[in-house]
Amino acid sequence: MPPELGDGELLRYARQILLPEVDVAGQQRLAAARVLIIGMGGLGCPAALYLAGAGIGTLGLCDGDTVSRSNLPRQILYNEDDLGRAKAEAAAHHLQAHNSSLQYRVHSQPAAAELLTALLPEYDLVLDCSDNFATRHAINRACWLAGKPLVSAAAIRWSGQLAVFDFRVSGPCYACLYPDLESEDEDRCATLGVIGPLTGMLGSLQALEAIRLLLGQVSPVQGKLLLLDAQTLEFRTIRLVKDPQCPTCSRP
Repeated sequence: MPPELGDGELLRYARQILLPEVDVAGQQRLAAARVLIIGMGGLGCPAALYLAGAGIGTLGLCDGDTVSRSNLPRQILYNEDDLGRAKAEAAAHHLQAHNSSLQYRVHSQPAAAELLTALLPEYDLVLDCSDNFATRHAINRACWLAGKPLVSAAAIRWSGQLAVFDFRVSGPCYACLYPDLESEDEDRCATLGVIGPLTGMLGSLQALEAIRLLLGQVSPVQGKLLLLDAQTLEFRTIRLVKDPQCPTCSRP
């Protein structure tokens, strides 16, 4: 049974509840939902803030890194007092102050395959806010095996992308888009840079699509890739095709 909403919750989430797509029943679904956010950086911080603001009942915060000074321009949950602190712990502290009625589970470890296998049964949906291909592929494989919806985003320089892979239904996966080539070099914002507000835009979009899926709706970018150029503010969408030879989603 979905949790009953008290008077304080009805008041707090009133603007959402007024939406016919949400209503009281939808808010109860959000209160019962469990979302795992992997990567508490430039994408994970705004995503977590908006999910906490929306009243998602349980948020899992997974990151093995600590807060550094170079994180502060875009990782908006943290401040100078958090320098050197584990990101997942610092994020939980600030989110608790934002919405104390929710549960925050801290996973201060890298998202290795073993950890993902253990964690995913506890969650309904996963946000991939990581910053490297190896982790993204590990998350993609784990979500496909567990049949969990995955909302993925990435940002570099002035460019970003967003994709939704709902593994409860048939469709392409992240590996259909980007084959898992372990030896291939990858672009990282640590070496090439990234403009901070771009990560805020994409993290907010991840939160939006997560809420949409938790309400039982179909994402408009499911099975697609949304590309954003922050210099021109142009968006374009590419339809993804399932790779029949994909080693992740096409195996029996």
